[in-house]
Amino acid sequence: MTVPLTLGLARVVALPVARLVIFQALALNAGSALSPVGNPQNLFLWQRSGLGFVEFTLAMLPIAGAMLMLVLVLALVPIGFGQARLAMPDATRKLAVRQPLVLVSLVAYPVFLIAVNAGFALIGAGLVIGAFALAFRHVLRGVDWPLFLVFILLFINLGLLGQLPAVAALATSAMNWPGGACAFGAALSQGMSNVPAAIFLVPFTEDWRALAWGVNVGGFGLAIGSLANLIALRLGRQPGIWRQFHLWSLPMFGASLAVGAVLLTL
Repeated sequence: MTVPLTLGLARVVALPVARLVIFQALALNAGSALSPVGNPQNLFLWQRSGLGFVEFTLAMLPIAGAMLMLVLVLALVPIGFGQARLAMPDATRKLAVRQPLVLVSLVAYPVFLIAVNAGFALIGAGLVIGAFALAFRHVLRGVDWPLFLVFILLFINLGLLGQLPAVAALATSAMNWPGGACAFGAALSQGMSNVPAAIFLVPFTEDWRALAWGVNVGGFGLAIGSLANLIALRLGRQPGIWRQFHLWSLPMFGASLAVGAVLLTL
């Protein structure tokens, strides 16, 4: 994420940190909606859809483009960043860049994407982890491995939850409500976050595109809608940042959901 970079730059440049962190979280939710590997819910739904990388990206382009345009419009209005003025950096202070780590990461990422697209996700992940284990063990030590375990348990527990007759009947009925999978996915994300919502709802609909649009829109709204929001706001550690986030994110949720509903009818 770009939040650590922002916090690092704030040590040498006078920045509106809270506002930048908020808009980075919003932009992350919007931009990550485009790519099959942009976020965990897309990666999961991409594998379930059976589409190729390009086909999935094209299917997500309308909603991702609309969400990103809404974020840019908010950023350009006077109460966003339209009147922002940043101090010049101190030329005597520099940020360290680990060039070998950057180069290896730039090479490893497309290799992983190619492997996933070819159906060899585990092999691709193994190659990337192996490369970092050999050259950058400190990076692997800094990975939040318990978080990966949480995602694995989510797949298992939510799959079992969806098999309960009462829960399955409710979820199936909700797919027939106005807005269908898109609206229900967005709404459910506000209570359990968008990745668990995608995992839970995928057995109850064949319209994976509407579900993907909904859970990505669900990243806006309440902070719990996306794990990225929670991480960004916790890293930001700015006074009042949680309240400020919702002042921007809730309108984004409503506007994005409305735009998504219109686009799905076209």
